[in-house]
Amino acid sequence: MAETYKHSYKVGENLLNSLSVYNVGYQKCEPEYQWGPGVRDHYCIHCVLSGSGYYTVGKMSRRLSEGDIFILYPGVEVQYHADKDEPWEYGWVGFMGADAASIIRNTAFTKEKPYILKGRIPEGKIRDGLERIYRVKGNTYEASVAMAGALYSFLAVFMHYGGGENTEKEVQMTYVEKAEKYIETNYSYPVTVEDVAAYVGISRSHLFRSFQTYVSKSPKEYLSEYRIKQACHLLKETDLSVSAIAYSVGFENNLYFSKAFKKQKGISPSEYRKDRKTQPSFIKDSLSIY
Repeated sequence: MAETYKHSYKVGENLLNSLSVYNVGYQKCEPEYQWGPGVRDHYCIHCVLSGSGYYTVGKMSRRLSEGDIFILYPGVEVQYHADKDEPWEYGWVGFMGADAASIIRNTAFTKEKPYILKGRIPEGKIRDGLERIYRVKGNTYEASVAMAGALYSFLAVFMHYGGGENTEKEVQMTYVEKAEKYIETNYSYPVTVEDVAAYVGISRSHLFRSFQTYVSKSPKEYLSEYRIKQACHLLKETDLSVSAIAYSVGFENNLYFSKAFKKQKGISPSEYRKDRKTQPSFIKDSLSIY
């Protein structure tokens, strides 16, 4: 039997918000080597390079061998162990970030079937993708960007060969989540629904339909509500003027801000601030940001 080994690299603090590599490595396991049962706080894709083993999630247990691929979902309990006679060798990459969930939803992986069998994806593309990530590993910010770039390319292979399995609602959910992330980052600027749609890469009407399906409101309503939510926080926690708060949350017209605020909250921004500052602290603590 070949000598066992483990080459693992864990990234330090230079993690990117959208998508970043958490760890990457290779391992030749000893017979019956086992991980779990346990959970990870990130996604982790394993590619079986040789040998075989068993992967268990809930009541599902599957024997996997060379060329097969399996994924660990964050927060989902799993267990996997090497075969007694032909223990597996695998490469893996762990990753996290705002883009991770939507990317995985656009692959053939699902929580009901968290593995892809040999033959669906050209094996060389998976091995090459893992090797590229491993080659550019490092703890500098530059290395983090390089690893993220290699990771995007690696995951794009899964998307390419996993197309056609997502429902229209799942696709719409991906659009909405991408739009929400954009709004959370850019709400303080005078962005419009057209800007959001352009970022997502779809028409305004398509974005409207996606929001109506997934969150039962229009993108314009969502953007306005998010801005008002942030305004409520600033009114309650700062001494900024109402005009300054309006600009801070993306309203260039103070009068329009006041009208939008009153429409949502039933009172003016000044009244909201006065009401919150005159309430006893135990009542304030029980109130939400709204």
